[in-house]
Amino acid sequence: MPIYEYSCNACDHRFEVLVRGDMTPACPECESKDLEKLLSLPRVHSEARKGRSMRAARARDKKQGEDRVRAQREYELSHDD
Repeated sequence: MPIYEYSCNACDHRFEVLVRGDMTPACPECESKDLEKLLSLPRVHSEARKGRSMRAARARDKKQGEDRVRAQREYELSHDD
């Protein structure tokens, strides 16, 4: 089930739509079926981009872990039996 990009010839709205079977898409703005299928560029992930994403994810996970530890410690201190 591919996702295609279209441009409406009636209102110039650009949109993506999931096309199933022999479905004929319509513009979500004006409901026209006078559409032009656009050429979509593939998304490429380079090693540098992957490395940046992994570093950002690790930093986010570390901060969330620190926040959980801090919240647990505050809970334990406030509930001293």
